[in-house]
Amino acid sequence: MSTEEYNKCVDLHADALYRFLISHVGDADQARDLVQESFARMWVKVDEINGNKAKSYLFSTGYHAMIDQVRRAKKKGHFDEVQQEELAHERQYSDLNEMLHQALDTLPEIQKSVVLLRDYEGYNYNEIGEICQLSESQVKVYIFRARKALKAYIGSVENLV
Repeated sequence: MSTEEYNKCVDLHADALYRFLISHVGDADQARDLVQESFARMWVKVDEINGNKAKSYLFSTGYHAMIDQVRRAKKKGHFDEVQQEELAHERQYSDLNEMLHQALDTLPEIQKSVVLLRDYEGYNYNEIGEICQLSESQVKVYIFRARKALKAYIGSVENLV
């Protein structure tokens, strides 16, 4: 990949990568840092990367940087420490977008990632598999389970209105 192709990649894909990462981490500064880290890692291997696969490499790198950061920041606890009252909700929402983001936050990281890559960024199953290092069938399973969990969390649209 040449310097010109790298700069074009920055122009074309920085915003999409930022949207993908901010939907996971929820913090604009962290998302910007992860985007910067992804491009820095890409620059280190700029000679090895094919220009046609730069987007997939970039999203894979961003995804893995985000996972590394989440794992470092996550506090470990025991399942017995969770209060059921904290998991239950009785609030009614009028903002469907807010409800959808809350539902996405309940998903495991891998399911959230594949759903966002598929439905929000428009990647196909093969591309998602390359980014997340999964087989195509694993991607389909994770998307199915995530959508099923989202449906259960949100319920029917009639209940929201």
